Amino acid sequence: MIAGVVVALGGAAVAGGAVLLEASGHVDRSASTPVSRPTAAPHRVGARPSVGADAVTASRVAPLRRIVPPDVLVVSRTGLTRGQLTGIRRLAQVRDLITADGGAIGLRARTANVLGVDPSEFRSWTPLTTAANQRIWAALARNEFVLSTSAQAQLRLHPGTSYQLVGVTQPLITMGASAALGIAGVDALVSRDTARALGLVPNVVAMINAPGADTAALMRRLRRLLGKQSQIIDLDATSAQVPAESAAGHGRPGTYLQLYKESAAKYCPGLSWTVLAAIGQIESGHGANDGPSRAGALGPMQFLPSTWRIWGIPGFGDTTADIMNPYDAVPSAARYLCANGGGSTGASLDRAIYAYNHAGWYVREVLDLAQQYARQFG
Repeated sequence: MIAGVVVALGGAAVAGGAVLLEASGHVDRSASTPVSRPTAAPHRVGARPSVGADAVTASRVAPLRRIVPPDVLVVSRTGLTRGQLTGIRRLAQVRDLITADGGAIGLRARTANVLGVDPSEFRSWTPLTTAANQRIWAALARNEFVLSTSAQAQLRLHPGTSYQLVGVTQPLITMGASAALGIAGVDALVSRDTARALGLVPNVVAMINAPGADTAALMRRLRRLLGKQSQIIDLDATSAQVPAESAAGHGRPGTYLQLYKESAAKYCPGLSWTVLAAIGQIESGHGANDGPSRAGALGPMQFLPSTWRIWGIPGFGDTTADIMNPYDAVPSAARYLCANGGGSTGASLDRAIYAYNHAGWYVREVLDLAQQYARQFG
């Protein structure tokens, strides 16, 4: 099997007979199409001495200094050219851009949708809990592969075990970890070195950060620049529409978007719901990765248990405060922000967000993303 070319989001295959990326929400999915095995002998990629994660992280993976929420995803079946990428970067309101190699390969008799990334760069574009987990990025730096949590549940692979990945070559590669990857339909991450060995298409995917942008206008400009052969997906349009509960009932908010709005109004008058939405997206991808983090934070709003014991409250008719329950976690986050000045604006709001996570970059990212939610949802 030759590594497949990235296809239309939503599952319609184009060239290469492969399927990649279904971005209609935040739930990762593994494809189940059987794949044929080539006859070439398997080999190992990136054979190097086994070293501790700390040593690899120190030498290969840059420290996490920010989170970059992706707003628009671009997919090109033949790979984005240097000229196209330069054109995207020059568009008004585009702040940042990252690319990934991609394609569909065989893994355990299934078609797996894989991105090849630089761990030092890509980690900032994932939910905070995933980004802060050094073990994930150290594994990629060792040329191991990282599986999405949903693909892990379906395939039942085991970290530390080597598996054959079937592309242009058939390397035996160790599974290093599983994690919430933040892009629906992506089953696994590999390093750029491994991507080249597998024959993944260079620069198939571009993720764009454009805080505060008019996303619809940006997408029109991207369409004019890239033409009809590329797919352009608004990642913000459905991000907060993820169901907060499969069957909310009892008059409770049915989606995270509604939950943020009602929690701000009920538990912290004066706090914009967009701040809660921004924190929810950055911390867990609206419940897609609820931890525990390396520091032990849990739940959709990533509370430390010690903080939760003080600020956690039952919300929306619950009788007990559950750190993992969004109907308790989001109101508790509103309460915590309010106690630190979140019901006001300006410097008071900045201090409240800083109290939530002690980093200047975090405050800036929350405020930028909150501005975008205001533009998108009013």
